[in-house]
Amino acid sequence: LLISNRGYGFLWNNAGQGRVELGRTQTRWVADATSLIDYVVISGDGYASILQRYNELTGYPPILPEWAVGFWQCKLRYKTQEELLSVAREYKRRGLPISVIVIDYFHWTKMGDWKFDPQCWPDPSAMVEELQSLGIQLMVSIWPTVNPKSENYDYLQQHGLLVDTRSGDNRMVNFTDVGEDQNQPLALLDATHPEARSFLWETVRKNYYLHGIRTWWLDAIEPEMTTYDHHNVIYHEGSGAEVGCIYPLRQQQAFFEGMRAAGETDVLTLGRAAFAGSQRFGAALWSGDIHSTWDDLRQQVRAGLNTAMSGIPWWTTDIGGFFGGRTEDEDFRELLIRWFQYGAFCPLFRLHGWRNSSLDSPETCDPTTGGPNEVWSFGETALDIFRNFLHLRERLRPYIMEQMTLVSKTGCPPMRPLFFDFPYDEKTYDIEDEFLFGPDLLVAPVLERGMRLRSVYLPGQAKWTDAWTNRTFSGGKWVEAAAPLHRIPLFVRNGRDLPIQQS
Repeated sequence: LLISNRGYGFLWNNAGQGRVELGRTQTRWVADATSLIDYVVISGDGYASILQRYNELTGYPPILPEWAVGFWQCKLRYKTQEELLSVAREYKRRGLPISVIVIDYFHWTKMGDWKFDPQCWPDPSAMVEELQSLGIQLMVSIWPTVNPKSENYDYLQQHGLLVDTRSGDNRMVNFTDVGEDQNQPLALLDATHPEARSFLWETVRKNYYLHGIRTWWLDAIEPEMTTYDHHNVIYHEGSGAEVGCIYPLRQQQAFFEGMRAAGETDVLTLGRAAFAGSQRFGAALWSGDIHSTWDDLRQQVRAGLNTAMSGIPWWTTDIGGFFGGRTEDEDFRELLIRWFQYGAFCPLFRLHGWRNSSLDSPETCDPTTGGPNEVWSFGETALDIFRNFLHLRERLRPYIMEQMTLVSKTGCPPMRPLFFDFPYDEKTYDIEDEFLFGPDLLVAPVLERGMRLRSVYLPGQAKWTDAWTNRTFSGGKWVEAAAPLHRIPLFVRNGRDLPIQQS
């Protein structure tokens, strides 16, 4: 989906591999292989109406479950049931808000079994019951990868439910699975096949859902391959070159339809890929395994705004980045603080990362893990700041749910660029490091090491109040805003009463 400042949207409705070339004199859309060219030009009176019409075409998202608005705790990785529960208990003991805790990969017996390793997770039902008593939802990582040693491989292979190839075998992912000492060639579930989707959900239903788990991390659903030879890949729906981009939507569809068939109304999946219409299946998107650098943080602001303008309203990042952060490094701690402050104003608020990634684990479960990644893991200064922003996010819950309800009815994204609401202010089109969180809160994250003061552009045709100092400014100009380590610049539009400061 491309949205132009000339007042139209252009939906390239093609699941094939290709590219778009945005030139000075022409725009060219290219499909490497396709039997059908389908596109839609969307007119509208402003960006909100363009996105609304886009949602009319591709489907509106459901209302985000209210529990998902809070803080998500995640790391690579909690190895055992007791380790995960101890973290959840510690959040509650410290009085720190938490809504979701995540079990990452390698909790399974083999890829493609889609079930817990009982040695590490002996009583999932009791685990879920305790978490729910603490007010915490459990999210579990589900991959589409299938190990030939999996108990399900033979059935899937015999019934044509794995991704196939024109030449060579169909094991296209090299990965070191649980209990293996080196990479092994693995296969992929063909999520474009209705029977494969049904098989996946039924297996997940027996092994996770019946234990009380209701939310799903659909990792590696591009799908991830060791070598991307799309012309050699064959899906149930067609060749990889023609239909490969539909794969993440089909994986999301499997879980949405399975959950709805089970009577669930709150459906949320998290993936690092999506397609036009993924939002109607309750799919959230995150930006993948990024690095722990200031440049990566700066990229996230732009990525999130582009995602919003592409029709995917639920979005998040690995706060702090995935690769490279070390818990004792003061430079990383500053980066993590600034990232956390930014993350508090993303649609989803999720801490994740592979900290101290050179650490080894002596436990008998798979040693691929990282260092601590809980909010108390980075020193008292960071903890105090994190605590304040955790509680700020809690105070903003009603305002955030207001935006989530709106997007389910109109397609208006909760996080958007300044020009979305101020199209007649030409300067807003050049601003890439600020955004609106809902219509009434302007967020100016700190994106440079050592920065304690930053320039903020306030769009015209509005009054803006500094949420920390209560000083009011007329729009259409730049202001210098204080940005001490413990806060980032926030401005409230036209006197909207938002509980930024604790009363």
